[in-house]
Amino acid sequence: MHAYLVRQVLASLMLTVGVFTFVLLLGNALREILPLLVNHQLSFTAVTQAIGLLIPFVWVFALPMGMLTATLLIFGRFSADQELTAVRASGISLLALISPILLLSLALCAVSALVNMDLGPRCRVAYTKMLFELKVELSNVQMPEGRFIKDFPGYIFYVEKNRKGSLQHVMVFQLKDETNIVMSVEAPRGQVDVDTVNRQINLHLYDSHGFAMSDGRPAPISGEATLQVPLGKPQTRQPSVDDMTFVELVNELHEVERRINLPVSLGNLTAEQLRARKKDWDKQLKDWTAPIRFHMHRQVAFSFACFGFTLVGIPLGIRVHRRETNVGIAIALLLVAIYYCFILVGQSLNTRSEYAPHLIVWLPNFVFQAVGAVLLWRANRGS
Repeated sequence: MHAYLVRQVLASLMLTVGVFTFVLLLGNALREILPLLVNHQLSFTAVTQAIGLLIPFVWVFALPMGMLTATLLIFGRFSADQELTAVRASGISLLALISPILLLSLALCAVSALVNMDLGPRCRVAYTKMLFELKVELSNVQMPEGRFIKDFPGYIFYVEKNRKGSLQHVMVFQLKDETNIVMSVEAPRGQVDVDTVNRQINLHLYDSHGFAMSDGRPAPISGEATLQVPLGKPQTRQPSVDDMTFVELVNELHEVERRINLPVSLGNLTAEQLRARKKDWDKQLKDWTAPIRFHMHRQVAFSFACFGFTLVGIPLGIRVHRRETNVGIAIALLLVAIYYCFILVGQSLNTRSEYAPHLIVWLPNFVFQAVGAVLLWRANRGS
């Protein structure tokens, strides 16, 4: 019976994780990768590499969602087909029956920890770097001709012909608030090159004519002009806090604490003034380190989501007593939304140390595990 249940759950788990991975990948691919592929600006190999780098990142969410859905579907069908009744009639308790499933969920917690704390952030950083380098290369060599280019925020370009960076019949529109045109320039010839150090495109226009708004009035543009179009944020020495691994976050926390020390020279302050100054300094230190602590705790807390979802999914599947897949998926999505609402609340408060946002991310684990334990106890009693 244990082997039968484990096979059923594993088969459903692989299917649900695959579906959720595909859906989450589709959201990223449609926004960033597919437009480049449709315009023949990316090779199939580059797209495959980009998707491969995104898979570990989306597994952060797909693994817990897949485990919850799998338990709801399998135990809902197990109950609806009266298999659970037969097992109980044989003298096997529910807790004894699901013990390998609980062990499986703990093993998935270990896998989630590896993905959340190391593999996922590394792949996300590699994906971001790869995408930026591709955009730099494409803008330097393959600025598409014969269509309006809207790949750069605040600008619209049109190039009639592009011969390895030598342009013919160029039109440039600079926008404000995505709708108001503040500059319009047209030139019969142009040249484009990329400044990789400053991460910007240098667009040289010759014999240009047009206008640029200045103090609410149009100022004419004529002759030779050079436009500097930013490509993205400058490259930093290390990734942002959102994309750091757990080890990098720990090192960053220690570095911030080392840089922010209580001043040695405090003058002739009384003991009460010293205590007040130290209290203010501690408050400032907590505010500086709150986002780092939040991301550290979030990575660890996410790793236990599979166990909490399993504890809730098994008794809920038994109670729902339905074989239909759509019912299980609907319940799973509702529970996932509730779980991640806590995470979003903590993230919105990650700069407010007085609310302890790094502890808020643990609340859904405690709630789901406590509720799941109670439901399992009642289901084991047959109530």
